[in-house]
Amino acid sequence: MKHALILTVLALAGCGYHVGGQTNLLPKEVHTIAIPQFGNVTVQYKLAGYMSEALTRELVSRTQYTVIADPKQADATLTGSVVNYFASQTVSDPISGRGAGGQVTVQIQLRLVGRDGKVLYTRPNFSFQDRFEISVIPGQYIDESQATLQRLSRDVARSIVTSILENF
Repeated sequence: MKHALILTVLALAGCGYHVGGQTNLLPKEVHTIAIPQFGNVTVQYKLAGYMSEALTRELVSRTQYTVIADPKQADATLTGSVVNYFASQTVSDPISGRGAGGQVTVQIQLRLVGRDGKVLYTRPNFSFQDRFEISVIPGQYIDESQATLQRLSRDVARSIVTSILENF
């Protein structure tokens, strides 16, 4: 029994299993990243700001990169643009016919460019979705759109940073 346990431990140790998200495929000379305000061609004027802020927080909290304001001083610059925003009702209250749930879809274009002009990462069509609830009682209606956009921005930032680091 003791030998079986030892063999099992040794087999698992050599199976190639590792924790995901530990790689970083960016060049070693990149230490600072600039994230200018994202562009926005949609009607959601605050969304670009939410995205830039969330990406900055995510990079600072998850990586060793320093995020700076001036692209001219950075080793790499991450630019982005919100190119499409679509919100729709997905669930209706059967009694009143009012919307009880909705979904937001956002499309983003991203590009990480090194100081030398080399494109380190590009994603011309990054699409994200989030759901939100709508109160069917008019007196209890609270606009959840901004909270939904902030939550979506955090999720988007998490996905973008993972995607950049793993070059996926």
